[in-house]
Amino acid sequence: MKFCDLNKQMELIRPQIDENIQKVLEHGAFILGPEVNEIEETLANYVGTKHCLTVKSGTDALLLAMMALDIGPGDEVIVPGFTFYATAEMVAFLRATPVFVDVDPETCNILPSEIEKAITSKTKAIIPVDLYGQCANYSEINKIGKSHNIPIIADGAQSMGARHNDKMACGTADMGCTSFFPAKPLGVYGDGGAIFLDNSEHYEKLKQLRNHGQPKRYTHTMVGHNARMDTIQAAILKAKFEIFPREVELRNQVAKTYSELIKAEGLNVTLPFVAPGNLSVWAQYTIQTDKRDQVRESLQADGIPTAIHYPKPLNKQPVFSHYESSLPTSEKLSERVMSLPMHPYLEKDEQVRVVESLKKALG
Repeated sequence: MKFCDLNKQMELIRPQIDENIQKVLEHGAFILGPEVNEIEETLANYVGTKHCLTVKSGTDALLLAMMALDIGPGDEVIVPGFTFYATAEMVAFLRATPVFVDVDPETCNILPSEIEKAITSKTKAIIPVDLYGQCANYSEINKIGKSHNIPIIADGAQSMGARHNDKMACGTADMGCTSFFPAKPLGVYGDGGAIFLDNSEHYEKLKQLRNHGQPKRYTHTMVGHNARMDTIQAAILKAKFEIFPREVELRNQVAKTYSELIKAEGLNVTLPFVAPGNLSVWAQYTIQTDKRDQVRESLQADGIPTAIHYPKPLNKQPVFSHYESSLPTSEKLSERVMSLPMHPYLEKDEQVRVVESLKKALG
């Protein structure tokens, strides 16, 4: 059994992928070719924003979004303590200070009440993360941002295809960033990412930042970065997007089956919780148990892969050891979370096998 089976997906769209790549090979515009503009327009329409700018990775999306806001030394950026390293890494990369706040024990997403407490005169941005495929509470977070005149950058690396009330993920804030890493709900066969926004001034700046600070070739008006997503990856993304809405439905069916099977067995684990008004895209199906290491070993012996997202909160990472912060919920979650195999094409009999093994592991 695979944790994330990309081969099953490829079998469905291989002819379209081959055709799209062949077109790129024929026209030879490997950087910023026509497929890049085409997928950007498609994604902007899907998310509901005026602009979409593809970039080389989700990490670059976060970096450029902050560069567009002129974030740098002396600035503070509020981030959740329980997420992947890249969110805080790019803050530190710009020589700004990541300010870690705790998360909701049910959704694992940043707590708006903790954001409010962390705001200072140095706060230049807030970056909520849509963990495990579920949007953060932007209804409350955007209110906080507006009341303090602080921009919100949504880290939707795991949530493309999700919804918060009437907003699609990455269209929930001033800017939304996503990743097209292969294992993401919508991925490519390499690295890729995108930034979504309505602000045309920021969009024009981002276009220059993506391409060495150039408004035109060999004219550099700012210090930028080489963050262009290559045309072949855009061509692959076009093929994968054609089946993506259906895959969002399938992911929700898989998650529903997992929850029903686990509840039917009465297993002593904490199931994922989706907040009212949210539609998750289920980047991961993550349970919680106090017996995590024992359970993982037992499942591994049965040939069932698992993963821990994430085993150490950001405030406990060695690189950030000079920051003094206590995040009890983040620290507790890092000891209890465990993700089960999850992808749109996971069969029910495979899920039954996972849950039977989980039952045995829990004793």
